[in-house]
Amino acid sequence: MAEVLLFAGVLTLFGLAYWLTTDSDDDNGGGGLMQPVLVPVRVRPRR
Repeated sequence: MAEVLLFAGVLTLFGLAYWLTTDSDDDNGGGGLMQPVLVPVRVRPRR
């Protein structure tokens, strides 16, 4: 039983390390948060 728990723990650690080292979707490829996107907003024309 201990071997199964040890194997599951090692597998979890490797999975976590892989998840943390993969690139994010930002432009510079350095990880971290994605860059904000500017969205055009329609305004009423002035009278």
